[in-house]
Amino acid sequence: MKESSLKDKTARGFLWGALNNGAMQVLNAVFGIVLAHQLNQADYGLVGMLTIFTLIANSLQDSGFVTALTNKRNATHLDYNSVFWFNTAVSLTLYLLFFLCAPLIARFFNEPLLTPLSRYYFLGFFIASFSIVPRAILFRQIKQKELTIMGLTAMVVSGIVGITMAFMGLAYWGLATQTIVFNLTITFMSWMLSHWRPTWQFSTTPIKEMFSFSSKMLITNIFIGVNNNIFSVVLGKLYDKHTVGTYNQANKWNTMGSSLITGMVQGVAQPAFVAVGDDMSRLRRVFSKMLRFTAFVSFPVMFGLAMVAPEFIVVLIGQKWLSSAHLMQLLCIGGAFLPIATLYYNLIISRGKSNVYMWNVIAQGCIILGSILLISTFDISSLDFSLFTQHSSLFTLHFSLNRITCMVIAYVAIIILWTAIWHRFLHHEISYPFRSALKEMLPFMLLAAATMLITYCATLWMAPDEGGMGRLLLLLLTRILLAAILYLGFLWLTRAKILHECWGYLRKK
Repeated sequence: MKESSLKDKTARGFLWGALNNGAMQVLNAVFGIVLAHQLNQADYGLVGMLTIFTLIANSLQDSGFVTALTNKRNATHLDYNSVFWFNTAVSLTLYLLFFLCAPLIARFFNEPLLTPLSRYYFLGFFIASFSIVPRAILFRQIKQKELTIMGLTAMVVSGIVGITMAFMGLAYWGLATQTIVFNLTITFMSWMLSHWRPTWQFSTTPIKEMFSFSSKMLITNIFIGVNNNIFSVVLGKLYDKHTVGTYNQANKWNTMGSSLITGMVQGVAQPAFVAVGDDMSRLRRVFSKMLRFTAFVSFPVMFGLAMVAPEFIVVLIGQKWLSSAHLMQLLCIGGAFLPIATLYYNLIISRGKSNVYMWNVIAQGCIILGSILLISTFDISSLDFSLFTQHSSLFTLHFSLNRITCMVIAYVAIIILWTAIWHRFLHHEISYPFRSALKEMLPFMLLAAATMLITYCATLWMAPDEGGMGRLLLLLLTRILLAAILYLGFLWLTRAKILHECWGYLRKK
């Protein structure tokens, strides 16, 4: 593929990925706001306890074959067909296993309601198994426009169902049904948009050929699911569903922000790297440009979300969730580095090094889990202190240093430091110096941090009196607008290349 053709296709992928993820997160936010006003911490906590099991099941049903199909140079209908029937059989087996184990899950968390809820909620991953191959075809072809249409439709339909059930008083059943309807819609539309249909052909040969690669991806995806949801399990076991709900609400908004950028990167990075092939010089150029763009977007978005977290939480979902704000701030700092890690490991995967990816993720997960469990044994007295004082104690930002906060701090620190580990392996593959990576990332990180600090200090005088929701909304909007103007304005004044490239491409389109 010619460089200009790949560049244009990648740029279109980024554009549609941005539209897709941006619109998805906006819709998710709207539905999340409505649901948060209708539901409480316990409702979110019950579903949150089950999330890790669903993610593990999703990894097992996928078995790493989607990534293997994307990496395979000349995938045939027999390859797709064999993977489809294999995944369907695995998913059915897993659902029956989880159905039988539902009482054990309920006993582990000491929540009897989880027995019927889990049996219903787990239907979602079985339904999702039918969309794996059609989505893999769309992803392989970088059909971000089709994926955008599919995702937005599923989000709207499932969101309406979830809200309707919440207003009917069905609480956590509505959250579970929302997930099931989302997967149903995705499955139906993926079949429509990919134009792929399975046949009764099946061969173990493609499965065996891809197994060495896919098995490592399977193990890795399981550990990623565990890494991302370990807090829900630990907090659910050590504390209660209310604590899980508080954490999950903080993590939900952090995940929405980081997923906006991660989805853009994930949608085009691996196919683009595979298309470049073994041209090391060109691969380094492509990676460098993607890293610069990722840093350009990720740091201001996530640091900005951390800055406005208290106002964001109170305005959007109510004061009852304010306790989630300081956890959300910490998670957003770590979330700024997740899209960068995504870019790194997509290049490593594209080089066929699924073993490197697997052991790196396993090591990271073990360290995170070990740190969390170690901190959980400490007797840390809760220490509350104000970072700044506003007119009303209601909106004074308090920082609560307790075991949960220390767990989150440890998690964020590991996520940030692990970027250097990812780079070590990437350097081994394409000889890309760490100083070059810092040159692409550090200016945007420092500028974003400085922008948020200046914006935060410049707007302290706008702090509302107690109950001043209108002024709090004004403060939130002012901080977002001022931060955007300062960040983009400085890049424009310094004639930053990435800003002019993005603007030029948007003007052409």
